[in-house]
Amino acid sequence: MNIKNSILRTQFFQNLAQLCDNPPCVEISHGKNCFLYDTSGKEYIDFISGISVSSFGHNNKKIIDAVKCQLDKHLHIMVYGEYIISPQVELAEKVLSYLPENLSKVYLTNSGTEAIEGAMKLAKRYTGKHKIVACKNAYHGSTQGALSIMGNEFYKQAYRPLLPCVEFMEYNNSSDVDFIDDNTACVVMEPIQSETGYNPANPDYLIKVREKCDETGALLILDEVQSGMGRTGSLFAFEKYGVVPDILVLAKAFGGGFPLGAFISSDKIMKSLSENPPLGHITTFGGHPVSCVASLAAFDIINENNFLYAVKEKGNLIRTLLNNNFGEENITGEGLMLAINFESEQKCQNVISYCLDKGLIADWFLFAPNRLRITPPLVIENDLIQKACNIIIEADKNT
Repeated sequence: MNIKNSILRTQFFQNLAQLCDNPPCVEISHGKNCFLYDTSGKEYIDFISGISVSSFGHNNKKIIDAVKCQLDKHLHIMVYGEYIISPQVELAEKVLSYLPENLSKVYLTNSGTEAIEGAMKLAKRYTGKHKIVACKNAYHGSTQGALSIMGNEFYKQAYRPLLPCVEFMEYNNSSDVDFIDDNTACVVMEPIQSETGYNPANPDYLIKVREKCDETGALLILDEVQSGMGRTGSLFAFEKYGVVPDILVLAKAFGGGFPLGAFISSDKIMKSLSENPPLGHITTFGGHPVSCVASLAAFDIINENNFLYAVKEKGNLIRTLLNNNFGEENITGEGLMLAINFESEQKCQNVISYCLDKGLIADWFLFAPNRLRITPPLVIENDLIQKACNIIIEADKNT
């Protein structure tokens, strides 16, 4: 380690808030496609995409060119929603062109957490109700409201009191839909529960949740922060269920590598934020024009030749390569949103460390630390998938 790197490492620990005891402390100098490079020149295969953010690779030319073009025009102008800013308008039109008719108005935010907060407020304001139903072991963000609907007490017990009137049902347990009643403003859930190790909703369960929401007047909020933008092989994961949410939440890959989120609903529902009182939700930087043009470029990439079909095929290839070693029952998820189940948290951490040493970036899950996260950029090539899977298998055998 040279002197400059040593100083930077010292400053990293001295000046930046640390949230865990042993961060890997890899200093990344640059990235290209599915690779990241540290300051010594070592090459790493990025097999997690910054937790499903860099879905279109690092320094994607289409995204970079769009951003450079926008930089020559303007950056921030005014609080979102006040002035007509063409990248925001164009992005809203683009997103809505892929969605059912009832999802017709877009509110752009900075992040998934902020989008969740806005969606919760919208549901309470529209319905006039106060109760929120979420799922056990769900993760929707870390702000006070999002933390209130986190379905894991360990990570939120130190921050109480949080929002009242939040109840939790067991994910994929149809009998628990009775938690949804006439006092329920909304149900917040993921079509693929992320931080438990990518567990998809059972179709019958999600249909029953939708029916119970219709029966009680509750709004169904689907969090597609991780599963959206083609990650599962469909543009949005909810499409395969035949279930349409009242509010859809997007972020992460939605920004093409830039900070961007959104909550999307009907004109009728969204209008409730504009009256009694007006300005029911405000964001300064939400829908930043640079983030919006990056998102538009990301949609252009998704529209290229058989992009979504290729995601499904790449997911199938990973399963094929890993099944013989780990067993089909120990691999969960859909598309390029997969997890490997290990016998213990320590084993998983050993595998992650081995992979990093061999030039593969892997990760674990917040509520399933014994599971290995596999979320490579969607543009990854088959030969790189083969190489990455071989490293994981080698890590399993040598740790």
